[in-house]
Amino acid sequence: MPRCAASTRCCPEREKMTVQKPIPVAGAAAGREALLQGPILPTLLRLTLPNTVAMVATALAAIAETTYVGRLGVEPLAAMALVFPMAMLMQMMSAGAMGGGVSSAISRALGAGDLARANTLAIHAIIIALAAGLFFTLFFFALGPSIYRLLGGRDGALEQAILYSNTIFAGITAVWLFNTFASILRGTGNMMVPSVLGLIVAGLQIAIGGTLGLGLGPVPKLGIVGVAIGAVSAFGLGALYLFLHLNGRRARLRLTLQGFTAQRALFVDILKVGAMACLSSLQTVVTILIFTGLVARFGTAALAGYGIGARLEFLLIPIAFSVGVASVPMVGMAIGAKDVTRARRVAWTAGSLSAAALAAIGLVVIIFPDAWTSLFTSDVAVIKAGRQYLTAAGAGFPFFGLGLCLYFASQGAGKLLGPVLAGTLRLVLVALVGWWLTMSSAEAWTLFALAGGAMVIYGLATAAAVYRTRW
Repeated sequence: MPRCAASTRCCPEREKMTVQKPIPVAGAAAGREALLQGPILPTLLRLTLPNTVAMVATALAAIAETTYVGRLGVEPLAAMALVFPMAMLMQMMSAGAMGGGVSSAISRALGAGDLARANTLAIHAIIIALAAGLFFTLFFFALGPSIYRLLGGRDGALEQAILYSNTIFAGITAVWLFNTFASILRGTGNMMVPSVLGLIVAGLQIAIGGTLGLGLGPVPKLGIVGVAIGAVSAFGLGALYLFLHLNGRRARLRLTLQGFTAQRALFVDILKVGAMACLSSLQTVVTILIFTGLVARFGTAALAGYGIGARLEFLLIPIAFSVGVASVPMVGMAIGAKDVTRARRVAWTAGSLSAAALAAIGLVVIIFPDAWTSLFTSDVAVIKAGRQYLTAAGAGFPFFGLGLCLYFASQGAGKLLGPVLAGTLRLVLVALVGWWLTMSSAEAWTLFALAGGAMVIYGLATAAAVYRTRW
């Protein structure tokens, strides 16, 4: 067949063929055609498995941190409960929210066969990460102490919270960069590299944080500050490795500034999903903050017990995150290739898988709540509060998993309004009903029951929104 002598401009059919040419599989990453045409459940499970291992390791690192801090006393435990929502906000925004926007934009570009656009989007994503990291460092240095006071922090617990917060947020840019680099890779369907690095980072966090926090061996005991240094150092090392990987020969997308020009349209492509997703993350954390403030009225023991119970939610989020993030490139590439039917099938399959996994965990903690709480403390009052929270909230876990996973799938489709409104509903419910309960001198367990009920409503509302939204 004769070739077009000049450029694709003189031959429309050749231009069409070039745009639709499949992108080759790179390394161990699932290729474009596999994500677009492979069987949904096996492909989803293959992408989910490495994410799950890494995310569970991350959750175990958080559990290890709680164990270290528990050995330091009740005040540091209460301090960690105060700062925990802020640290979780950074993870949710950088990995799940803006990270989802990055993965969504890149996967849609690859689904349409536009590799050059995907490469340029990656540079825009890094610029966003650097700006966000700097902003949150300055924000929490200035306003962190006031926020922790509003949450009920007092005396020694407040002092410990400020120390922990300042250390974490001094290096928060490392967290943003690590999760952005990982999201770039996930957008191509490469779950293995960021997952392996997530596992290594978790191990480093446990080792460095434990050594510095408890003063193991010849190392001086730095307390809660040492635990924070361990987290920041681990993410910094992980970000450095991913940066080098993305500049290596085997990377599907290459980070190069040669010929780069910032484009408003590409920032918008990321931010139209990422910014709205950050709003959803902010709603989630504001919900937790309001709830934490309400629980704090029942005393330090209740606050510490709730903080231990809420740590289990940090284990739930990585499980739902693993499935949800795996669905983002599958949904995004299907949308880019105009296969909406497949995109929706991926979303519902992922949501069902996440709900089933979290239902199993919820059942276990309802039956054996003390098995979790007693890992971190022997204080009778704290164990009682943790038991009340877990038995009341456990029934909402599967609905939380369903809603969170459908939220990620909606990121891949670029249709987030419904899931965001479902989060708004949860926030309003917790704020209004929680305020009424405290004003009515209700007992702490009624607030914990409210937390479980709000999860149920969030999951059902998100499912209804996805069902009714046209992709």
